[in-house]
Amino acid sequence: MKVPNSQHCFGPNVYTEVPDGGWGWAVAVAFFMVEVCTYGTLKSLGVFLQDLMHEFGESNSRVSWVISICVFIFTFTAPLSTMLSNRFGYRPVVMMGGFLISLGTITSAFTNSINEMYITIGIISGLGYCLAFLPTVTILAQYFSRRRALVTSVASSGESFAIFAFAPALTSLKEHIGWRYCLVVLGTFQASLIGYGLLLRPITIRPEPVKEENESEKESLSLKELQIVYELENEQTRTSISSGVSRGSEDSGVTSLSASNVDLQTAGAEGKALMEVGVQDKEALESSLSTYPNPAEEKDDCELPHVEAGPLQPSSPKLLDFSVLKDSAFIWYSLFGLFATFGFFAPQLYIIELSKSRGVEPSMASYMLSVMAVAEIFGRLSIGVVLNRVSCRKTLVLLVCVVMMFLVLVAFGIVWEFWGLVVCCALYGYFMGTVASTHIPMLAEEDVVGIQKMASSVGVYVFIQSFAGLAGPPLGGVLVDITKNYGAAFYCCAVGMGIGAVCLALVGPAKSGMCQRLSRNKEKGRSTEEEEKMSQGSGQPDFLEVDLALEDSPVRQAADQDNTSVI
Repeated sequence: MKVPNSQHCFGPNVYTEVPDGGWGWAVAVAFFMVEVCTYGTLKSLGVFLQDLMHEFGESNSRVSWVISICVFIFTFTAPLSTMLSNRFGYRPVVMMGGFLISLGTITSAFTNSINEMYITIGIISGLGYCLAFLPTVTILAQYFSRRRALVTSVASSGESFAIFAFAPALTSLKEHIGWRYCLVVLGTFQASLIGYGLLLRPITIRPEPVKEENESEKESLSLKELQIVYELENEQTRTSISSGVSRGSEDSGVTSLSASNVDLQTAGAEGKALMEVGVQDKEALESSLSTYPNPAEEKDDCELPHVEAGPLQPSSPKLLDFSVLKDSAFIWYSLFGLFATFGFFAPQLYIIELSKSRGVEPSMASYMLSVMAVAEIFGRLSIGVVLNRVSCRKTLVLLVCVVMMFLVLVAFGIVWEFWGLVVCCALYGYFMGTVASTHIPMLAEEDVVGIQKMASSVGVYVFIQSFAGLAGPPLGGVLVDITKNYGAAFYCCAVGMGIGAVCLALVGPAKSGMCQRLSRNKEKGRSTEEEEKMSQGSGQPDFLEVDLALEDSPVRQAADQDNTSVI
């Protein structure tokens, strides 16, 4: 499967097909740690909410802007991450992201106001999150095809393990050393991403040439060349006959053919030259194809194959491609991501304070995040197995999970007892794991845009999400300040998740409608070409009647006498 090469261990991996393993497992480990240091850390910062409010004397909405700005920069700079990855490669971009994450978290421990934390965690760490996360998930999708959903789900569980471990650990650690030194320890741990970025070796798919197909192509080429030579000779023959008639020839064509021997020889020479040029062009084309890797066949964009296609290797990839915005299915899917993002961050930020406001002891309230994290692990693992086995559209499975997540968010505003909150946290964590681990890798499926366009579409998709990430946590904080009820933040998340479910339901019809329109356009184009060929062929004779009488026959002798008398 793998083509041996002489490059060093950090060079690109060259495969004849998508490996579904190999070095991809090392990339999966790197993605696991990226999830731990990005989303896992970001969703665990809720343990510092009260400390920041007391330290700087700020309200819920003001402090929540730290998370909001970080999420906004995380997602808004996604096109920049795509451009840098296409220009410099995945490895240096991820390593730079790890450095910025660590720098922002450590410097935030020495801030004196919440405005300074907007810059350190919000902008510096937010940019680092984007540079580290998007290239890793993109290259992981290229290493796997059949196991892509399962591997991505398992690797993305690093976020859940981080929340499960960080929530009680940071709560206990800040009681001993304070929240500032906790951030220093956390930033030092995040610096490990610089080392994990070295594991992201690029991948190249170079299919093996098939000799039988090449021979059949050569045979078809020779047949086409013979057909071209025959058409040239026939055309020269028609021209000679018409010229003979214009000179007053009354013969059926024998004299014209005999007079056009020179023309036929010229046509034959031209045909031989054309054949030689065609063979040279064919050899040059084959040599160029053997130099650059290319997939075996180009499939239709609207075709839904049973086997997932591997990543293509373009010769000159665009730094940033917004052509996916012409795809109506991608637009609806992006709107789903935009509104669903309202429910991604606010629950983790406010669940501890919601539990305290409803009678749960502070020592037990921090474990609500742990319950979410454990359930999220099971959600991520189970959705990977389900998506590997289902035969229907995978977006329909995602739609069911989004609807259930909407119902759970509504239940948070109704339940008031401890065990009710535990059940809601478990259900929310489970369905959060199913949605969070699949909504970005789902872009690689043919139901949305496909693996060929994922590298460019993921940046645009996350960029569109950025606006909801900016507005979600502060909007929940404003509602809490107005209503004095932390359940209002969960209602806000439920509304966004419900609208996102409607947009996701429209992805399938939009994709089917676009495919039907493209197929109709192709059929119209083919019919138009056929009509043009028929109209061009109707004005030319289909065959040439040639007098092939024997030389010693009376008919041939009489014709020769007539020609002699005419001359």
